[in-house]
Formats: sequence, structure tokens, C-alpha cells
Amino acid sequence: AKCVDISLSSCSDVAYTQTMYPNLLDQKSRQVIEYSSEYILISVLHNLLQGECNPDLRLLGCSVLAPQCEKDKVIKPCRHVCENLKKNCLPAFDAIDMAWPYFLDCDRFFAGEEEGCFDPLAKLRGEPEVEEDLPSDLPATFIQFKHHSYSQMVSILKKTASRCSNIATTYSIGRSFEGKDLFVIEFSTKPGRHELLKPEFKYIGNMHGNEVVGKELLIYLAQYLCSEYLLGNPRIQNLINNTRIHLLPSLNPDGYELAAEEGAGYNGWVIGRQTAQNLDLNRNFPDLTSEAYRRAEIRGARLDHIPIPQSYWWGKVAPETKAVMKWLRSIPFVLSASLHGGELVVTYPYDYSRHPLEEKMFSPTPDEKMFKMLAKAYADAHPVISDRSELRCGGNFVKRGGIINGAEWYSFTGGMADFNYLHTNCFEITVEVGCEKFPLEEELFTIWHENRDSLLNYMEMVHRGIKGIVSDKFGNPIKNARISVRGIQHDVTTAADGDYWRLLPPGTYIISAQAVGYSRVMKRVTLPTKMKRAGRVDFVLRPVEVWPNKLLRRSMEDAYNPYDPLELFDPHAQHAQPELRGGSMQAREKPWWWSYFSSLDLHKPLWLLKQ
Repeated sequence: AKCVDISLSSCSDVAYTQTMYPNLLDQKSRQVIEYSSEYILISVLHNLLQGECNPDLRLLGCSVLAPQCEKDKVIKPCRHVCENLKKNCLPAFDAIDMAWPYFLDCDRFFAGEEEGCFDPLAKLRGEPEVEEDLPSDLPATFIQFKHHSYSQMVSILKKTASRCSNIATTYSIGRSFEGKDLFVIEFSTKPGRHELLKPEFKYIGNMHGNEVVGKELLIYLAQYLCSEYLLGNPRIQNLINNTRIHLLPSLNPDGYELAAEEGAGYNGWVIGRQTAQNLDLNRNFPDLTSEAYRRAEIRGARLDHIPIPQSYWWGKVAPETKAVMKWLRSIPFVLSASLHGGELVVTYPYDYSRHPLEEKMFSPTPDEKMFKMLAKAYADAHPVISDRSELRCGGNFVKRGGIINGAEWYSFTGGMADFNYLHTNCFEITVEVGCEKFPLEEELFTIWHENRDSLLNYMEMVHRGIKGIVSDKFGNPIKNARISVRGIQHDVTTAADGDYWRLLPPGTYIISAQAVGYSRVMKRVTLPTKMKRAGRVDFVLRPVEVWPNKLLRRSMEDAYNPYDPLELFDPHAQHAQPELRGGSMQAREKPWWWSYFSSLDLHKPLWLLKQ
């Protein structure tokens, strides 16, 4: 047998070009494979599992049906890759009542690293492309102002984290629909963990795949933070020493690839904007703003930590959206910004109009003053946004100071900024960083210098307001205690260690802390105008036997109750057709997915049936 070119359409994107027949299942030709139940399965797994674990499972299946061939010798896929994928994806098969495919038996068809194997998923991990040779004597502060492909972005982030390993690390919050890791680079004195009283900050770029400037700015920012910290820049060292910073350059890498095919300089408004599922991520989050407006009419109702309605899950939820929501749950973020393109302006919540039929209606949150202060922090440090000329990009917003309430600009529902504010403690603004969505490379250097100080200035705003620890009289931290500000109908809650952060503009406030089973404690706090670091306000709560307000108690306990739909949502379930009670056994003899294999007469995959 000799190596031959791979000609299977479902395996056309594997990381190698040649295979050998017979394959590991002893299938002797391409035609035999294409008419096999194993091949049909890997071709339809994407639909069966609603995108979960794909394209990983498909590529793993291809590594068995069309294994890599070099020098007329078959190389088996690595066993540890199979074992890790089975561990993560077996629940997806269980959810649709399907057995794990026999040809993905990790012991039978895969090899250990000591035997010589290949990783069929290496391509998904952003393996570096062949990069152009750069001079070896470049300074440590060198940043290459260019557009980065997905794999180049991953390579840069990993190299940066390696260079600053004492203050940086990379991690993934999940996968895109096409299986690309949503990579984050983190900067902190103890990367990888939350530190008591250290606020959590995040930037998100490339939510719309064709709006690429935000992605490049965050790649440059990561390199800048690393270099300047090592050089002893006091501003950067102070920022990283006192803040945990998360940079997610590309939330929509699938859309970016589509936009990149058009090339830089293409100022399109559609191609690549949406995900591979044709979803606009900034319209895909739960609409909690409508619920907030309803609650605003109820005396004493809170406009924070609003649960996700069950009906939200009946629609199509992008894996990228779900990854962000899980991320928000896992880290107590305080402040955030999402970087977009197509205009030059800073917008802040609410993004959805108070009146659904009004497309442009001023719709403030209870924290209007703080949000305006945050938006101005970015805008005022930007030399073009702060330019008073109206004959420029963003000139329509000059009289507003380069900032605007989102719903007053244009109203839309399902936005990420509103979700951050109404479901978590996090305040998020949206920065439109330029009128060109995909500018030429020669423009990137100027764009970076226009935005650098704004990016830093905005990050430093995470230290405004107050912070502290809520504990009992023995010093034990109290999780999920509520921090309330009189006159502002929006609370924040304490993190697992009892620490909290409450962004506030200068002024005098009555702050209270309360928790289930504890009495309320109130304090008067004054924040001076020139104060640029968070004031420390701790609370010690005493236990009480009778909770005074049952409605408040219920709302606090239900904020993240054990039946929360985000935690229980099964992305593999069929929501449109609930199973009828008392159905006949005949109707349930074969699972719903069996029809996918109806074209097979003799070789139907009985091995997929659990019984």
C-alpha cells in the first residue's frame, strides 16, 4: 500500500494531505468509506450534537477513517487526544441517547506518544503558521502592526505570556461554532487566580467578525503591557500589580476568517459580521432590559442580577454567547468594554429603548452618572474623539463629547453590555473605534497610538468607587451579600471570598450591606472629586433569626439559584418538540436521529443504539 491524496469531502480540512487504504477499520477504498455508516456519522455529528464537540469529533473520526500517511506508513492518532475528547463529549452522546462510536475506541484504534502518533486536533489549537523572518536585533518593545490570522494571534498571545510568565497566562473560555478556541491573555501578579480585593477587568474585541480593529488593538495592548512592565514603566506596573486584566481579542474568529478573505480595505457591513451559525452575537444575549423596565414600575424591586428567562433557551444560542455567559459566572468582573467598528463614539447602557417602538430614545440605567464618567474616561483620552471638528469620522457626536446613550443612538435588544449590567456586577461600555471596519495595515500604527492612552485610562477606572469585605463577627466571609446604595436602584453582590467592588462617581452616599440571615449594616461614605482609587469600606454583619423582608430574601436566594437555566441548559436537547407523555413503545423503539441513516439498507449502525 502507498500514500494517496485524501479525497473525502468531510475530511478535506484535516492538517495533513495523504492517507492510505485500507484504513484502520480495514475499509479498502474511498468508495467503501463514503457509503459506510461511520462516515455518514461523522458527516452529520455537527447537526446531531448541535455543534457541540465539533469539529473535534469529526476530525478525530477522520483520523481513523483516513489516517495520516507519511513515507507509505500509517501514523495512528494519539490516544490521549481521544481520551480527553471522550471525557468531555460523552455527555453530549448521552443527551441524545446515543452510544459512543465503536471506531473511536481509544484503546483499539489510537496509539501512545511513545509509539509515535499525531494530534488530529492540533490545527484547532492555533498552531503557528510560517511567519516572516524578522531581524534578530529587534528591541524587546517591538510590535508588528499588521493584521493577524487566528493562528498568528494565538501564537503572539502565547509568546507574550511566555515572555512575561510571572505576570501573564493564556486560557480559553470555550470554542467557536467551528471549533476555534476563544483565547484570553490575562495579566496579574498571580495569573490564573482571583486575589482578594483585586478588581477584575476585561476587554472583548472582534464580536463582529468584520470589525477587526478591536482585535488588533488588544493584541498590541497585550504586547505593550508585557514589555512596559518588564521595562519598569510605573503606570503599567501599578495597573498590573493592582488589577487582574483579561483580554479576549477575538470573540468571533469564524466570522473574522470570512471577512479576512475579502482583504483589508474592504469596508463591508455584512460579510463576516455574524458567526458561522449566521448569528449576530450582539443580538444573541438574553433580553433582560425589558424585564428591568417592567420591574422599575414596582416599588422596591431590584434592577440587578435578573435571572435568564427559560424561554431564552428555546431560541438558537451561539456557543460563543454561552461561553461569555459562563465566563461572567466564573469571575467577578467589575468593569468591561467591547470594541467595535464602523463609527468613532463611545456608547453606554441601556442599548434597548425604554419604549420598544422608539428607535432613538434616551434610556438611562440607575447608574447613568457612573456610565457617563466611564464613557468620558475613554473618549477624553482619545485625540480624535476629543477633537471638536465635526468634519471627521464621529463628527456627529462632537456636541455630545463623543459619547452617547446606546438606545439614544439606535435601539436594539439582546446586547452584551445590557446583559453584563443586569445579570452580573459588571459595568460594560461599547467603544466604536473607527469608521473603517477593516482598515489597511498602514493605518494600524496610527490607530494604536490614538487608542493606547484611552485603553489604559479606561482600565484604571476600575479603581473608582468603593471596595471592601463583608464578613460575620468571626471574620468568615459572606458570599452573595448585597451592597446597596441609597438612591440607586441597582445592587452589587460579594464574591466567594466576601469581597466586593462598587463603581461610584464622587459624592456622598449611604451604603448598606445585607445578606440572608444577617442584619443590615449602613454606613455614610464620601468620595472626594480627586480620589482616583477605591475607598475601603468593610462590613461586619450580625446574624438574626427572623428575616424582615421575605420578598427581598426570596429575590436574593433566587439570584443564582440551583435551578438557574444557564447551569442546567442542555445545548444538545431538542427544544422544539417536547416528548409526549405516555407515548407508545413502538414510537420510541428507535431514537429520533435514526432517520439520518435511512439510506443504509444492510449496514445500519446498530452499534450506536444503547439497547
